[in-house]
Amino acid sequence: MDDIAICVAMIGLDENENLVVTACNNQFFQLTGSAGADIQSFPISFDALITDFAPREFREKLLAYFASGRPQGPEQTYDFREGRQWWRLSLKPIRHTSGRASVREILVTGFDIAAKMNLTRGLENNASRYRALVDLAYDAIVTMDHQHNITLFNRAAENLFGYSSAEVLGRPIVTLLPEKFRADHPRRVQQFADSYQPSLRQATPPRMDESNSVYAQHRDGSVIPVEIAVSKIDLEGGTEFMAIVRDITDRARLMELLKSQAATDALTGLPNRREFLEFIEKVLGTSDDLSVFILDIDLFKEINDQHGHDAGDEVLRMLAKVGASMTDGASLFARWGGEEFVAALPGADANLAYMIADELRQRYERQDFVHMWRLKPIPFTVSIGVVTREAGEVDVDALIKRADRALYRAKKSGRNRVVVG
Repeated sequence: MDDIAICVAMIGLDENENLVVTACNNQFFQLTGSAGADIQSFPISFDALITDFAPREFREKLLAYFASGRPQGPEQTYDFREGRQWWRLSLKPIRHTSGRASVREILVTGFDIAAKMNLTRGLENNASRYRALVDLAYDAIVTMDHQHNITLFNRAAENLFGYSSAEVLGRPIVTLLPEKFRADHPRRVQQFADSYQPSLRQATPPRMDESNSVYAQHRDGSVIPVEIAVSKIDLEGGTEFMAIVRDITDRARLMELLKSQAATDALTGLPNRREFLEFIEKVLGTSDDLSVFILDIDLFKEINDQHGHDAGDEVLRMLAKVGASMTDGASLFARWGGEEFVAALPGADANLAYMIADELRQRYERQDFVHMWRLKPIPFTVSIGVVTREAGEVDVDALIKRADRALYRAKKSGRNRVVVG
C-alpha cells in the first residue's frame, strides 16, 4: 500500500469501542500529521494518531458508521473541513473474517485537498510568473512543437513580426522566415536536434548556425536581420524548440557602415588602397586579362599653396567623381593615397587601357566636366602610368611597381601624359 499515491487505512473498534487504525500506508500517516511518530505496530489508537490534527467531523462520521450497525454499505465520499484542514475521504463499511471472528471495519481512502490546492496554486503562481516573464521579455520568444508549428508567441514577438499571438499559434514556423529559407528549415532543425548536447554547453547559447545570425520576415514582407539562441525541450509525449529572437537591425546597419568605412576613402568616397589591392588579388587569381594605371595630379603642392588646402580637397573630390564615371561596373577606380589614384581594368589589353587613361587625362586638362566650383575653376593636369598583366603574373606588388615606374617616366618626360610600361 505504501506505493499507492493516495492514503489508505482500515479503521475498526477495539474491545472498548474506541476507534483504532488496524492498517494504513505512509500517505495516511502524512495526511494525519503522524509521519514522524514512533509507531511500533498495529492496531494504533485513532485518537492517539490524529487527535489534534483531524477534523472532528471525520471522527464523528466514523463513529456514526459503526453505530449504524451496517455490515456492508456503498462507498461514500465526504469533504471534511476544519480550519485549514480539508480532507476528501471515501468511507466504505466492510465486514470480513479475521481468524474465526467476524470483523466490521471501514476502508478509508483519500487525500488532503488543502495540500493539493496549495500545490495547484503554486503551479498556477509559477505559470503566472512564467507568463509575465515571457510577456515582459525584451526579446521575442517563440516555441514550436515537433511538427514545426508555433506554440508560444510573446508580446515582443508580436512587435517584432507584426502578427498577434492568436494569428500565428498553430501555424508553421516558416511563416516567420523569408521564402528562400523555408525549404531548408526542416533539415536545419533536425541537424540542430541531432547535435544538441546541453550538458556540453559553454558560456554561449546553442545556435542553429555558425554565425548565430539569420533572417526573419515581418508580416509586411520586409526582411529583418535577427540573432537567435535555441533550446530543445523534451516534453512528455513530444519535443519542443524554444527560440530567443533578437532584432539586430541597428547592429547590422552599424556593421555595414563600419565595413564600408574600412574599405572607403573618407574624403572622396572612393574605394581605398586596401579595397583596391583585394580587388586586384581576386582578378590575378584568374587567367583574365588585366590592366592597371596609376594617376598623379601634376604639381598638386602648388594648387594647395596658391588656393589653399580646402581647394586642394575639392580638386581631389572632383577628380574622383570624374574618374569613377569613366570606368564601367567591372572596373575599379580608387584612391591610392595623397594625390595619387589607381584604376583596375579587368579584360582590358594595353591599347584599350591606354585609350581609357588618355581620354581621362584629356578631360581633366580641358575641364571637360560639370562641377560647381566654390570660387572659380582650378586648372590642373595629371600624369598616368599604365601596365598590363604579363602572362601568368600573380604578384600584386610587382604589377603596382611596374605601373609606378611608368608613372615616374610620364612625370620625368614633361607631365600631363600617359606612359605605358
